[in-house]
Amino acid sequence: MNKEDFQALTAEIDKLTPHQRKLLTQRLSQIENVQTVNTLIESRALTAAVCPKCGHNKIAHWGSASGLQRYRCAACKATFNALTGTPLARLRMKDKWLDYAQQMEQGQSVRKSAKACDVHRNTAFRWRHRFLVEPNSSKPASLVGIAEADEAFFLESFKGKKKAMPRASRKRGGKASKPGLSDEQIPVLICRDRTGNTTDFILEKDDRTHIFEALKPILASDAILCTDGSRAMIGVARKIGITHRPVNLAAGIRVISKVYHVQNVNAYGSRLKTWMRRFNGVATHYLANYLGWRRYLDCHNAQASPTAFLCASLGISPVQQLTVT
Repeated sequence: MNKEDFQALTAEIDKLTPHQRKLLTQRLSQIENVQTVNTLIESRALTAAVCPKCGHNKIAHWGSASGLQRYRCAACKATFNALTGTPLARLRMKDKWLDYAQQMEQGQSVRKSAKACDVHRNTAFRWRHRFLVEPNSSKPASLVGIAEADEAFFLESFKGKKKAMPRASRKRGGKASKPGLSDEQIPVLICRDRTGNTTDFILEKDDRTHIFEALKPILASDAILCTDGSRAMIGVARKIGITHRPVNLAAGIRVISKVYHVQNVNAYGSRLKTWMRRFNGVATHYLANYLGWRRYLDCHNAQASPTAFLCASLGISPVQQLTVT
């Protein structure tokens, strides 16, 4: 817009009604949000870009579309942009992505998120699990030093299943029909080291075989494992060949040598369960996504922001985030 047109536009602003000013403000905010999101998306291509189809690194600029630079692979001739191949590819309404990321950062329900972003609840639900793909897959490769491990249990839920359920439905989460642990509970193994690295595994069964398969790849050879001293954990530590410091909580022993305990992992498990209650029962099919969601919030609590959450959903590394900001 040239100078004369801009001056003419500003001269007309005083004539706007309050409702028209509100609409104009919303429109300007939408434009700014889209530009911010596009900038974040383009930052994915700041590093050595490769073709998402064949992995070739010789690519050329090939016009633009929807505010994003397009590229063309010299090998397979495929065209793409920085959003191609990400969980958010082909999602519409980019002007609402930051608002939705804020809802995710606050841990809001689907209905509250839909209302805040003015989208249908089905859209909010689909967005939730597209936004959680990357946080769910982001786990530490290994735990070092003193690592703590413990199990948490969540009621199995068939929410969203179209096939007949093997039991009567429960309302808003409900309670197990049997007291204590049973096959109605889904075991989740939580592991955390003293640096705050946290990972978790949904186990098929809470037994020595499945715990071993989960812990073996992530525990360093010189790690010290602290557990509640269950037989399964004792057997797993012996099989892996690492130092094990069991803490007999049942006997009132909470700390050994002022160093070895399971208070960090227990505290995380308590925060996880408290946070999960707001969803009134999570579908077992999506449980992994919620675990990844909670891991992200717990790890990035001090740096939490809609922009940071959107970066995580786009698979943008912390180094790239600093470059953008």
